[in-house]
Amino acid sequence: MTASGWATPALAGLLALISFTGPRALAAQDDIGIALGAKASPDVLEDLDGAPVDLGRWIGRKPLLVEFWATWCPLCEQLMPRLEAAKRRAGERVEFVLVAVAVNQSKRAVRRHFEKHPAPGPVLWDTEGRAVRAFQAPSTSYVVVLDRSGRVVYTGIGTDQKIEEAVARVLGK
Repeated sequence: MTASGWATPALAGLLALISFTGPRALAAQDDIGIALGAKASPDVLEDLDGAPVDLGRWIGRKPLLVEFWATWCPLCEQLMPRLEAAKRRAGERVEFVLVAVAVNQSKRAVRRHFEKHPAPGPVLWDTEGRAVRAFQAPSTSYVVVLDRSGRVVYTGIGTDQKIEEAVARVLGK
């Protein structure tokens, strides 16, 4: 914490998120952020209306794909058609959740975006950076896929990800 008292662990995590730059942001990686095989911990985030949403409603109950997303992220925008296609194939057998990071965007801006461009699943707001820390998200466009038991089976960043393969893997295909 600084002498002025403004720095918090959440802010530090969010600043780390936006300061990430480098070649890993451009291509999918299979072992970044939270470790493959790790058991994800359910955290409580908010929906875009401020109501609490416990990730435990999905983690350990059904396969889950989580993308860390922002309105200002061009990689996230480019990745969206692939998420939508994977969701169409998986249907209700896999839950897709977008975690809107609270960096340089507001809930209102996120809500307006998804009114025009519907998301493939619930959009949650990570005000305090809880999900960023829990999933060790190094950047936006970061995708984590969990199997039915809540174990991480895939992580990736950028537009060149193996999303379809990861979703097929959690479905046993």
